Amino acid sequence: MLKQRILTALVLIPLMLLMLFAAGSGLWAAFCGLMVLLALWEYGRMAGIAQTQQVPYLVGTALFLWLAYLGGWQLPPLAWAAVAAFWLLVMPAWLSGKWRVSANARGWAVGWLLMLPLWFALVHLRQTQGAGSLLALMAVVWIADTAAYFAGRTFGKHRLAPVLSPKKSWEGAVGGMAAVLVYALWARHMGWLFQESGVAATLAAACILTWVSIGGDLLESWLKRAAGIKDSSNLLPGHGGVFDRIDSLIAAVCVYAAVLALA
Repeated sequence: MLKQRILTALVLIPLMLLMLFAAGSGLWAAFCGLMVLLALWEYGRMAGIAQTQQVPYLVGTALFLWLAYLGGWQLPPLAWAAVAAFWLLVMPAWLSGKWRVSANARGWAVGWLLMLPLWFALVHLRQTQGAGSLLALMAVVWIADTAAYFAGRTFGKHRLAPVLSPKKSWEGAVGGMAAVLVYALWARHMGWLFQESGVAATLAAACILTWVSIGGDLLESWLKRAAGIKDSSNLLPGHGGVFDRIDSLIAAVCVYAAVLALA
């Protein structure tokens, strides 16, 4: 299992960095589109969308993304406000109420709400903020996750969400947030992130991004638990599925993009 995880990471990390820093805008958009479509397919399996329905669901989404790229479409501020409201308000209520998704119009819409803003955010942020800043933003999620893991293993005693994700602890969440606070101040000093924000705003943004990234992880954990599966798929040996790898990233990147769009 560990060998598989390492081998998969040795392929995925260089590929992602190559796409992020060297690919043209069209190839980057296509790469992000493939990632989003694979995660959407995995979501559809969790929601119980039949294979016959998955085909039009995914083909229609792919066509929309293609037209969005060709037309240079951007999500309007109202859409970004809805995205922010989902992650900051609806997501906690969803986790609290343990709502289930199903193969109906609402289930389809939830999948789009999760995945489409991520594509717009990744394409737009790379274009406007630069590949380095986008990587620095992604690092927020990776640092939070890594620090939370080690803090939880060392100090974890109080379960954060026993039903949704029994291994997560409040101590781990605090450790992850503390690490991100330090990183955010450093990234601001280096001019990678939050360069136009004051110290207080930077710390507040770091807390919000850490919290929604944890929420994104818990939301996917609940979707899997409700569907009775351990991983979103087996596309990535040793890592599960694409959705498993980007659940926290979806929340953090989308909220960050929403704040920039609404500022």
